[in-house]
Amino acid sequence: MMDAVDPSPLRHFVVAKRSITSIFDQLLDFVKDGSAFVDEAWRGEELGQVAVEEQSLEMQSCETKLWTIRDVLLRRHMKVAFFGRTSNGKSTVINAMLRDRVLPSGIGHTTNCFLRVEGTDGDEAYLTTEASNERKSVKTVNQLAHALHMVPTLDSGSLVKVFWPKTRCALLRDDLVLMDSPGTDVTLELDSWIDKFCLDADVFVLVGNSESTLMNTEKLFFHKVSERISKPNIFILHNRWDASVSEPEYVDEVRKQHLDRCVSFLAEELKVVSLDEAPGRIFFISAKEVLSSRMQRAQGMPETGEPGGALAEGFHERLREFQMFERTFEEFISQSAVKTKFEQHTVRAWQITEAIKAVMDAINIASADRKIFCLEEREDQRDRLEFVRGQINRLTDSVRERIKTLTEDVAAKVATALLDQIRSLPVLVEEFRADFNPTQETLELYKTKLMQHMEERMVGGLSHRCSVSIHRDIRAAQAHMIDSVRPLLSTSLQEQVSPPSTSFELTYDLGLTALCADFHENIEFQFSLGWTSLVTRFIGAANAKRALSGPERRLQDSSFKDEMVVSIATGLVSVTSRASMSVLVIGGVVWRSVGWRVIALSLSLYGLLYLYEKLTWTNASRERALKKQFVEHAAQRLRAIIPVSSSACSQQVYKELASTFSRLTQRVDLSEAELEGNIRQLSFRIQRLENIQRRSKAFRNRATELETQLEAFSVQYLQ
Repeated sequence: MMDAVDPSPLRHFVVAKRSITSIFDQLLDFVKDGSAFVDEAWRGEELGQVAVEEQSLEMQSCETKLWTIRDVLLRRHMKVAFFGRTSNGKSTVINAMLRDRVLPSGIGHTTNCFLRVEGTDGDEAYLTTEASNERKSVKTVNQLAHALHMVPTLDSGSLVKVFWPKTRCALLRDDLVLMDSPGTDVTLELDSWIDKFCLDADVFVLVGNSESTLMNTEKLFFHKVSERISKPNIFILHNRWDASVSEPEYVDEVRKQHLDRCVSFLAEELKVVSLDEAPGRIFFISAKEVLSSRMQRAQGMPETGEPGGALAEGFHERLREFQMFERTFEEFISQSAVKTKFEQHTVRAWQITEAIKAVMDAINIASADRKIFCLEEREDQRDRLEFVRGQINRLTDSVRERIKTLTEDVAAKVATALLDQIRSLPVLVEEFRADFNPTQETLELYKTKLMQHMEERMVGGLSHRCSVSIHRDIRAAQAHMIDSVRPLLSTSLQEQVSPPSTSFELTYDLGLTALCADFHENIEFQFSLGWTSLVTRFIGAANAKRALSGPERRLQDSSFKDEMVVSIATGLVSVTSRASMSVLVIGGVVWRSVGWRVIALSLSLYGLLYLYEKLTWTNASRERALKKQFVEHAAQRLRAIIPVSSSACSQQVYKELASTFSRLTQRVDLSEAELEGNIRQLSFRIQRLENIQRRSKAFRNRATELETQLEAFSVQYLQ
């Protein structure tokens, strides 16, 4: 009935711890994702400097700090440390608060080391020591006392952790840790105590003896605590206040003396509270009475304050004082612990979110700038590609027209030069010198050498007349192509474009040997006034040969245009052969008309002329006749191939220029492909930059949401 209170204020700490742990779990997941994002953005070299290594390292540092803070949060408890002189009842006060005999206390039991009492989710109580993590089972207080005395290495500076089932003690369910200590009068190592056990304490409880005043050892200890901890939270309990029942007339006076001294100690000496707040930190209790009462009540027995005894005078007031201490302590420690345990971490989390927001803002700005640069570069590349395509189309038409003009000019030059060479055939043939003999073998060798000589001289003449100017025109056309195409190529491809090749040589393949393969010389003696010579002079050598041949040959060659002339000459010959008698008749008529002397003179002159020509028909005459016949034959054949030869030369020039331009257009195609690849790459890069922008904004918004949660936590628990 006396202990009926509202739900423990300690739940405030538990709820706050759960809330801040949840926020840190979210923050940790967020920072892990953000760190991976920043690392990806930093290592994406193709995107440019949208993130730097320092930002990635900062994110990793934030993640490391959050892991550390989270581990600390999971270990965070509300910690209250009890100090006082030996046998002042520190362990009894703790037991009374725990509503069970957890720690050894009373006659014969002195705490000789630090005892840390915290809850465990298991059903069995156990303890561990600093020297070993071995769990030693403890089922009763006596077993605990025995276990403590069985450890020979324990001294006043040692720590023993006692884990008590939360199901057996409600106070331990709310992350509360109670630290019992040896008496402050048993050691001089107060500094090491403070450094080792007190720096993380939220509340200090000084358990004094109401039968005596505060001692210097107690004051010295808390002075040292105040030097290391800024304004420690201190409660002072005057235990064994039930002893005042024996002297009721001095109760108020003694209480006032204790109160004044403690207020002065807290407010004036330590200056941890104000004079108005100090009385609220001082309580007069009887822990032994409260422990007995609560254990009796738990067993269903009447509350007497002493086992087997009646209620002591003033018991209810002392019980209420103890309950007021508990309530004040719980409210104070829950508020204080939340502030001391979580405020710094909340501020640190806020700083981390701000740092992450700054990183994300920087990445967002850098990616936006880089995106604008890529957009502009892509537009430039597209304009460049369109320009190149337009220029190469126009250039192709221009080059084709220039090649056509040049090849036509080459054909005309070669035709003119070849015609001039044909006109100079007599001179070229006359230049030829070789052994001449009318035998068949010698004649064949002579004609072969003659044709070779003619071919070399004509080709040389054509080369001299045409090649230099044609090569100059070709190089000029190639240089024009290169100069026109070079601006259309990328820098790397421009370096690969070489000057026009000088290896091209224009060839003039006249094939004179093949052309004159049907040449057949006639170097037999022919009298200039003979019948064959006269017919030849009259109708030409070829027609004369046909006219003087048999009828079968004339029928085979009847397709000649001058068939009529041949028929007339043939008729004359036939008449002569058939009417030889007519000659005699005519001769007789002439004889009678001019006389025999004229006829004899004429025949003598005719004979002399025949004899002269016969005698002068030497090998030199035969050679001149052969050369003359060859000139006529070769001239006729060469005139026939002028169009073919000039066309062949123009085709060589066309192929050379076309191949040059084809190679250049291939370079342009490569340049276009490179531009298209750059455009695709830039488009992909822009997409990635947009994705980075979206993700950086999302991370920043998430950081803002977490800041909102931190602010709500701060408003609810820290203000």
